[in-house]
Amino acid sequence: MASVQSYTFGCIILHVLTYQLFYLSAQSRMDRGHCCVKLSVKPSRGLMDEKFIVLVQNVPPGFQLTIHALHKCEDGHSWEAFAHYTANAAGTVNVSEDPSLGGTFSGVEQMGLLWSLRPVPGSKPALRMRKENVQTPMEVAISGYQGHQTEGFTDQVQLAGTVVERWYMAPGVRRVPITEGGLTATLFLPPGPGPFPGLLDLWGGGGKLVEYRAALLASHGFASLALDYLTPKITIETGKMVDNSYFETAYRVLEQHPQILGSRIAMLGLSFGTSITLKMAVYSKVMKLRCAVSISGSHVQPIHGSVEQMLNAFNENASKIRINEENQVICRDLTLPIPTEPALKVDVGRLQCPLLLVVGEDDQNWAAYEAAMDIKDMMERAGNSHLLTILSYPNAGHLIEPPYTPHVRASAYRSVNTHEKIVALWGGETVAHSRAQEDAWRKTLVFLREHLYGGRNPGATSLSHL
Repeated sequence: MASVQSYTFGCIILHVLTYQLFYLSAQSRMDRGHCCVKLSVKPSRGLMDEKFIVLVQNVPPGFQLTIHALHKCEDGHSWEAFAHYTANAAGTVNVSEDPSLGGTFSGVEQMGLLWSLRPVPGSKPALRMRKENVQTPMEVAISGYQGHQTEGFTDQVQLAGTVVERWYMAPGVRRVPITEGGLTATLFLPPGPGPFPGLLDLWGGGGKLVEYRAALLASHGFASLALDYLTPKITIETGKMVDNSYFETAYRVLEQHPQILGSRIAMLGLSFGTSITLKMAVYSKVMKLRCAVSISGSHVQPIHGSVEQMLNAFNENASKIRINEENQVICRDLTLPIPTEPALKVDVGRLQCPLLLVVGEDDQNWAAYEAAMDIKDMMERAGNSHLLTILSYPNAGHLIEPPYTPHVRASAYRSVNTHEKIVALWGGETVAHSRAQEDAWRKTLVFLREHLYGGRNPGATSLSHL
């Protein structure tokens, strides 16, 4: 019996020693091989909506490591994402094929290191990432660290790292400030002589001249005019908000430009920009749109009202605003219930151009889903529902942006008309919202190509399979 116990004990000791030797050997190889670990990102320079492949090579099989992404915004705030991996038998990790075992995302997520970016610990609350200078790239430092880490990355020695550039402007895209006709706008022209289809790009109630989406659209072949219509120079100087003629002036700038096809112009709006887009598409006698895209908005508005009156109408329903336990403001009830009175919503039954509606079903800022269903009913009754396409995404929020833009469920926001600074709840669940952004952008580009270029060209076909 004693000999059996001795033999068993000896086996255990041998097993432990073998494991320790293996671990020490692996550790020694790892220590010696730090300089040999290779981390690459391909392509290292690309458009913001272009996928990349992150590959780590030359680590021991079964080695645990963390891949970390760090981006410093132009506003000085830093954002990070990270994921845990185990190297395969060949001593490699491929983020596009291998599952993350934890971190800011899990599973096989090729672009998770971008869309799961979040403010680094200790940051100012309620931040939102937005590119300000589109003439410079978004730079992201991607690094590998030993073990499965969750914090303190700046205090650790990285195994390897590189910096990638993500651009909103493709090489050859031209940025042209526009001030004619009292406009505050920027025109982005695609590479080449043209002529190109045109697109008028409107953001929402926060105002300012926001250029990054228009720059990216120009990178895909659309001459895009980013327009500031709530805080333009003319409003700052006169104290008066713009009227419908301001948008028609912007349309004419596109229509009359020598490098733009005047008969092939679209309009794209998000949030309050949707209100303007739908109104102008139906009622303007100047704007003859080839198609329209409305993201996270509504047709509910006083149809004969000015921009200022439209905003005031929302303020009159301020009692419907809710505030949750985190002191975040929920505005989605402002346009509910959807009115039946014709004077309080755009008569989309009169729409004569194709319309793409993009809706997040967890939008907490606008009742976009309810509006989309009413628009559908109105167009069916009017016999023009063949012009309507709806992309509706469960668990997606309000800010449906170009792909791989980090999801922000709530952020600081200052209303143009009230000037009150709040934390707005936009809604959405990170993974579902990120999926929605990628799918909606791909299908938006296909929609625009089909109606502005007159068919699905090879570029549209390949993009639809990303």
